[in-house]
Amino acid sequence: MEHSGEKMVDVRSVVEAVSTDNENAPLYQVESLCMRCTQNGTTRFLFTEIPHFRKILLSAFECPHCGERNNEVQFAGELQPRGCFYSLHFSAGDQKMLNRQVVKSESATVKIPELDFEIPPEAQRGSLSTVEGILTKSVDDLQALQEERKKVDSQTAEAIDQFLLKLKACATGESSFTFNLDDPAGNSFIENPFAPTPDPSLTIKFYKRSPEQQAALGYLVDPSQLGESCDEESIEEIKNPSDQMKGEPHGSIGAAGGHRAIAQVNSAEIAENLFRYSTPEEVMTFPSTCGACAARCETRMFVTNIPYFQEVIVMASSCDACGYRNSELKPGGRIPDKGKKINVCVKNVNDLSRDVIKSDTAGVRIPELELELASGTLGGVVTTIEGLITKICENLERVHGFTFGDSLDDSKRSKWQDFRVRLNKLLSLNEPWTLIIDDALANSFVAPTTDDIKDDHQLTFEEYERSWEQNEELGLNDMDTSSADAAYNTIDGL
Repeated sequence: MEHSGEKMVDVRSVVEAVSTDNENAPLYQVESLCMRCTQNGTTRFLFTEIPHFRKILLSAFECPHCGERNNEVQFAGELQPRGCFYSLHFSAGDQKMLNRQVVKSESATVKIPELDFEIPPEAQRGSLSTVEGILTKSVDDLQALQEERKKVDSQTAEAIDQFLLKLKACATGESSFTFNLDDPAGNSFIENPFAPTPDPSLTIKFYKRSPEQQAALGYLVDPSQLGESCDEESIEEIKNPSDQMKGEPHGSIGAAGGHRAIAQVNSAEIAENLFRYSTPEEVMTFPSTCGACAARCETRMFVTNIPYFQEVIVMASSCDACGYRNSELKPGGRIPDKGKKINVCVKNVNDLSRDVIKSDTAGVRIPELELELASGTLGGVVTTIEGLITKICENLERVHGFTFGDSLDDSKRSKWQDFRVRLNKLLSLNEPWTLIIDDALANSFVAPTTDDIKDDHQLTFEEYERSWEQNEELGLNDMDTSSADAAYNTIDGL
């Protein structure tokens, strides 16, 4: 059967075709039922990839009998490690902001706090639209059954009419409002026309998903984390985790190796330096569950001290069943009283090789490029300065890469291309540049290139008092430690 020059196929053939990595996948057509007139219409599928963004599956339905049309965007790639939250503030009369492109995944929720209005994920499926398009569709959906509502419940219908006036005012730009887009899968996006510079009206945050959100996305979640009771077998397995915890020698590069080296010298100063770089005598090993296949695996943990920084906890997990590996580095000790700002003047290749620990609360700034990344943008990473710049470039292409498509005008495209060239030139060291890492919790670090950090004049550390807003974002303003302080004072008194 031929229709409009395209071959009509069955659903199974489409699924098999889009499951492959064929970059030149053709347009498929499937005969499907129209939910309005119950006649057969046509659904078109196209598997494509938005440059530097995501692999997506576009589907569009059209019924030649009643004219019904709709489209949907589904993400064919992987879920992101963290969820994303976009908040865009609109000022009354600004029509251009309503034309911002929006990628809304099937797991995203749209909220307008001023109207107490929410579009749940099941109300509007994945779509590629604009802010105006999303609001206009919401208006049309609410108006669709107004005539029936007036016959059944006139008061509710009147209240909806009053609400629709406010929603239409937002959709036409007559009133100011805030457009919030929350996606636990991390696959949604709002265009930033000022990119790569920050947009004063747009706020982007990345967050760790809750157990409920993990379960909704299809991840395997421990029932105890959802408030459910575990079965007897699970309780028996985890009843005595301390009995299964064991210690393993860390090897010649750990404290044992350091002690052997110290025994061969008499200098107390050399011994002290060796000890600062040494790891503990034992690595604690305890049973855990693989986050990918739910099989039994082992997690190793030890505490070490990074010179000129602080004590950190290193944890690593590996699964023999599926090969999944995961490692993370957590700061140890108490929360510092002050934040820390690290300034590095990058001049040569040795500076690019400096070790960098960037926590998930740290922001990154490069004044020469007018580039600023908010805290949490890249998450917590352990890398080098060269690796950090590479990650920034990849992240910008992932987050803002959607704007490299055909819809971008020539002036904006040339602006982006010029910025990417300037960003890549940082690694060629044609000119010196400055890297600034601002961490409100002082959990970030850049290694010196000299034996004594005081001799490294290209690296400076600056401590500062956190603002009330920073403490509020970190949850420190509501932290009450009076009970713990009283308990410690009682123990000290004894």
